[in-house]
Amino acid sequence: MGSTMTTLAPVLTKNWDQADSFTRTAYERNGGYQPLRKALGMEPSAIIDAVKDSGLRGRGGAGFPTGMKWGFLAQGTGKPTYLVVNADESEPGTCKDIPLMMADPHVLVEGVIISSYAIGAHQAFIYVRGEVLHVIRRLRQAVQEAYDAGYLGKDILGSGFDLDLVVHAGAGAYICGEETALLDSLEGFRGQPRLKPPFPAVAGLYGGPTVVNNVESIASVPAIVDRGADWFASMGTEKSKGFGIFSLSGHVTRPGQYEAPLGITLRELLEMAGGVREGHELKFWTPGGSSTPIFTAEHLDVPLDFESVGAAGSMLGTRALQIFDETTCVLRAVLRWTEFYAHESCGKCTPCREGTYWLKQMLKRLEAGQGSEEDLSTLNDIADNILGRSFCALGDGATSPIHSSIKYFREEYLEHFSHGGCPFDHAKSTKWGA
Repeated sequence: MGSTMTTLAPVLTKNWDQADSFTRTAYERNGGYQPLRKALGMEPSAIIDAVKDSGLRGRGGAGFPTGMKWGFLAQGTGKPTYLVVNADESEPGTCKDIPLMMADPHVLVEGVIISSYAIGAHQAFIYVRGEVLHVIRRLRQAVQEAYDAGYLGKDILGSGFDLDLVVHAGAGAYICGEETALLDSLEGFRGQPRLKPPFPAVAGLYGGPTVVNNVESIASVPAIVDRGADWFASMGTEKSKGFGIFSLSGHVTRPGQYEAPLGITLRELLEMAGGVREGHELKFWTPGGSSTPIFTAEHLDVPLDFESVGAAGSMLGTRALQIFDETTCVLRAVLRWTEFYAHESCGKCTPCREGTYWLKQMLKRLEAGQGSEEDLSTLNDIADNILGRSFCALGDGATSPIHSSIKYFREEYLEHFSHGGCPFDHAKSTKWGA
């Protein structure tokens, strides 16, 4: 079922164009913190039910139902429950959470307060990527404004509910976007994934029951409480409900954030973004950042929802649509991504630590035109030995560009051998391509 909606649904982005959108004054002027008042008058279980009924699925890439995740929390452990917001946006191509926190940090803060009330957490954390200092400052300012107004702290708005919220700056590692590595980092240890089970819902931060959610997931909660589960569920597709921010970058006329119902197609989004840059045509693209298998022009009409993208052989991921035209060498793009994964592998497990390094070395050789067709099966073979065998999803993500690029662009790989180098020589003369 394709989306017939080409009109955007600005919910999270509706106030981004206001000059003071990041202040509490502007947020309250636009109805902010009213959903919190409504939520505090509800039973916590009623909020969890509303989030379940809305069909909200995690906006961090995996698409797990948010309300169900909250429902898994271990009860009666005698330990405090924690809410942790994963704001360590590091996936190549992904750029939705950072603008959201810059333009409207209070929608996230309000989402944290409502979600914490729903799951019975009295301590919450927002774990932000350390490099984005401007975002950290803006969030901390928003948190302070919320404390000043009595939205955080003791006895919030006279409800008897207490909550403290800490904005924690990470130390700049892609692996810390993996939820258990994030928890280790938050506790002050080296960011490395934990063996699951136990899952964070049972033993997470400091061994207590913990919910880890993406920024966009938590920021969607106030609107669901305000307008109801049916309103949210009326958008999107049957199994992928609601709306999301689609980030278009690369060879596109108007790159940027496009908020639309799930199930919209790249063709529709490109129409709004002015198409591929003038004089060029689409060659390949990623539906959800570089960890998702690439698509080509034949996938322009695939509805961008979890099921349809999965059925077409990729993953919706974080809806980071990187657009590449015919001037791009696929092999070079895949090499750049692979260098990233080799650099960011935490080294805890052998398949990923060794495998990403091998992939990088092989691709470097192939890009230089050294090698033979046999190397393509070796590449696929190495990727097969990483996929599903590594400690966390970083290894799986690293195999996505390999498998998919060889599948769709085998000829281009072979051209490198027949040319004795990259056929896209004009790029070679630039410093970037050297």
